[in-house]
Amino acid sequence: MAFRKAVRRTALIGGGVLAAAFSLSQLSQYRRKQGRLARVQAAGLVDLPCLDELPSRAAQLAALQNTEEFDVLVVGGGATGSGCALDAVTRNLKTALVERSDFSSGTSSRSTKLIHGGVRYLQKAIMKLDYEQYLMVKEALHERANLLEIAPHLSAPLPIMLPVYSWWQIPYYWAGIKMYDLVAGAHCLKSSYVLSKSRALELFPMLKRDKLVGAIVYYDGQHNDSRMNLAIALTAARHGAITANYTEVVHLLKGVDSQTGKQRVCGARCRDVITGQEFDVRAKCVINATGPFTDSLRKMDDQSTHNICQPSAGVHIVIPGYYCPESMGLLDPATSDGRVIFFLPWEKMTIAGTTDTPTEVTAHPVPVEEDINFILREIRSYLSPDVEVRRGDVLAAWSGIRPLVTDPSSKDTQSICRNHIVNISESGLVTIAGGKWTTYRSMAEETLDVAIRAHNLQAGPCRTVGLLLEGGKDWSPTLYIRLVQDYGLEVEVAKHLASTYGGKAFEVAKIARVTGQRWPIVGKRLVSEFPYIESEVHYAVQQYALTAIDVIARRTRLGFLNVQAAEQALPRIVDIMGKRLGWNEQKKQKELEAAREFLYQEMGYKARWEQLTNTSEISLTPEEVERYGKRFHKFDKGSKGFITTVDVQQVLESISIQIDENMLHEILNEVDLNKNGQVELNEFLQLMSAVKKGTVSDSRLAVLMKTVEESLEERGPVTVDRSGGGV
Repeated sequence: MAFRKAVRRTALIGGGVLAAAFSLSQLSQYRRKQGRLARVQAAGLVDLPCLDELPSRAAQLAALQNTEEFDVLVVGGGATGSGCALDAVTRNLKTALVERSDFSSGTSSRSTKLIHGGVRYLQKAIMKLDYEQYLMVKEALHERANLLEIAPHLSAPLPIMLPVYSWWQIPYYWAGIKMYDLVAGAHCLKSSYVLSKSRALELFPMLKRDKLVGAIVYYDGQHNDSRMNLAIALTAARHGAITANYTEVVHLLKGVDSQTGKQRVCGARCRDVITGQEFDVRAKCVINATGPFTDSLRKMDDQSTHNICQPSAGVHIVIPGYYCPESMGLLDPATSDGRVIFFLPWEKMTIAGTTDTPTEVTAHPVPVEEDINFILREIRSYLSPDVEVRRGDVLAAWSGIRPLVTDPSSKDTQSICRNHIVNISESGLVTIAGGKWTTYRSMAEETLDVAIRAHNLQAGPCRTVGLLLEGGKDWSPTLYIRLVQDYGLEVEVAKHLASTYGGKAFEVAKIARVTGQRWPIVGKRLVSEFPYIESEVHYAVQQYALTAIDVIARRTRLGFLNVQAAEQALPRIVDIMGKRLGWNEQKKQKELEAAREFLYQEMGYKARWEQLTNTSEISLTPEEVERYGKRFHKFDKGSKGFITTVDVQQVLESISIQIDENMLHEILNEVDLNKNGQVELNEFLQLMSAVKKGTVSDSRLAVLMKTVEESLEERGPVTVDRSGGGV
C-alpha cells in the first residue's frame, strides 16, 4: 500500500499534475521559478573580457585600502561568498571580497565532492509532498548542468550504483531514480538503468553478492571542490573584483542614514592576518557569506540577534582506490541509523561519507574515531566478505561543518533541509545562509538581486549562467596529450595538470623543472605516488597561497588523499615557498609545525597515533612476541632496547642496500610514538599488534624489517614506498 502511494505521488509530480498536491500559490511560485531556471537551459557559454594576469595580493590589499567606497563588500571566501563576488563584479558593481583564512579553507573544501540535486531530498519531497524540497532539487539539477559546463576540467558526470537486496525494492527505487531523471529534464546527464545481479557484480566486483538481486545506476556530477572554489574566486579577481585572503573583519562600520536617521552598515574594519595591519573598507552594501560563522558576523551587527544556523558535522574518510571501481560510485540509501553513505572514486582513491551530527562551530573541526568506525562498518556491510575493510587503510579523514538553516520544529539535524535563506538586518547587513555546494551560483544570484533592491545599487542583470570559470577556456579532453608532447611530462602528471588547471595547465608546465632523466623531461614529483609536481607550488603562490597548509590542502589535495604522503612532501613545499615568499629559517620551521599540526588534528593523523597509544594490551601470542622480538634484535645489535636510524642504516649497509637518511627518519618517525628519535621494543610490538588487528596497515618499518629478516643475502632494493599505509 505504501509503495502504491509513493508511486502515485511520483506520477502526480512527474506527470506535471502539480495541482493535485500543491496550492495555486505554490503553482505560481513554481512557474516563476521555471522561468528563471529556463535561462540555464537556454544560455550558452559566456566568455567576458578579463585580466590576463592576476593582480598580486599586495596590489589587492592596496586597492582595498585606497578605494574610497565599494558597491559591495563580500565577507567569506567559500563557494557562496566567491560566487557572490563573481556575480556582483560581472554586473558592473565595484566589488571586494575578504576571507579571514584561505579561499575554501572551511566547509567548501570538505564536501563529498558531488555536484548533485539530492536524491534523498527528492524522496522527502515525494513522501511528504514537500514542495520546497522539490523546488530545491529541481534548481540544484539545473545548477549541476551549468557547473559541469562552466568548469569541465574540474567536474565530470559519475555513475552511482544503488545495490538492491530485496525484490520489492527494485520498483520502489526505480520509480524514485526515474523521477530524479524526470525532474532534471533536459539536464539529465544520462538516463538511469537497472542491472541484473551478474552485471552489477561485473561492474562493481567488490560488492557483497549474498542476497543481491540487482542494482540501479543513476548519474550525478563530481568535482574537485577546493579547486572549484578557488576557480570561482580567481575568476572574480580576473573580472576586476578585489579579493584578499587572510584578511579578517574586526568589526563592522556603521553610519547614520541621512534620510531615516537610523544606523546603517557601511563597511568593515579589516585586518591583514599576515602583517597585523588594520584598515577600513567602506561599501554601500556588506554581504555576510561566512557559512558556519554566519551568526558571528550577524552579532557584530546586532548582539541581540538570534542564531539562524544550526551547524552539523559531516565526517569523510579516504581509503585506497582498490576498494572501489575507478568509474563507478556506490550509494547506501539506508544505513543502520537511517543516514546515507556515499562510496565514491576520487583522485585515484576512494572517498566514503558522510555522517551528520550536531556540533559546535569551530575553524578547526576534528574527525572523531566513532564516526570513522561508523563509516567503516557501513562499508563492510555492502562489500564482499573477501574484501577485508581495515581501519589501518584509512589514509585521511576530515570533518566539515554544514551551515544548516534551523527549523525550530525539528528534533535533529537529519530532517533539516539544506535550503538557504537571504536575510537583511535593520541596519542593512545582507546575510546568505544555508544552501549547498551545487547551488552556490543561484544562491549568489538571489543574494545580489536582494542586495541591489535593498541598497538601490545601479547594476546590470546576472551574467554568471554559462560564464566559464578559471581554466575552463581552451580545455579539451585531449589537452593532456599536448602537455606530454610539448613539454615531456609523464602521462599521469599531464592528465592531472589538465584536470586541475584546465587551459592554464600550460602555465604550470612552462615553469616545471628539468628532471635530468631521459623521461620524463620535466616535472619533478613532490612524492612518488602522486602526480603533484614542484612547479605547482610555485604556481600556488601566484594563486594567493600563503602557507604550506594552503598547498597541501587546497591548491593540491595531498593532505586530503594521504596524510603520510603530505607530511613527506612538506619540507620541499616549505623550501620552495620560502624562496618565493622570503621566509627565514624560523618562519620555515613555524610553517612545518603548523602544517604537521593540521595533518595531525584535522586530517586524521591523530587517530593513527591513538590506534597505537590506546593499545594498552599488546594482542600478540607469546610465540608472536618471541618472533617479533628476534626480528627487532637483528637491528638492535647492542641490546639497548631501542633502534635508531644508525642501527637500521648499518644493517642495510651490511647487505649492500642504500636508503636515503631522510627517508629512514620518516620511516622511524611513523612508529616513534613518544618522538624521542628512537623506536623502542614496546613501540615495535604495539605496531605489530596493530598490524595484526588491521588498525594499521602496510607500515613501512614493518615491511622493511620483515624483508631484511627474510634474507640477509645481497638482493634487490627493499621497497619502502607506501602501499596504502593509513592513518
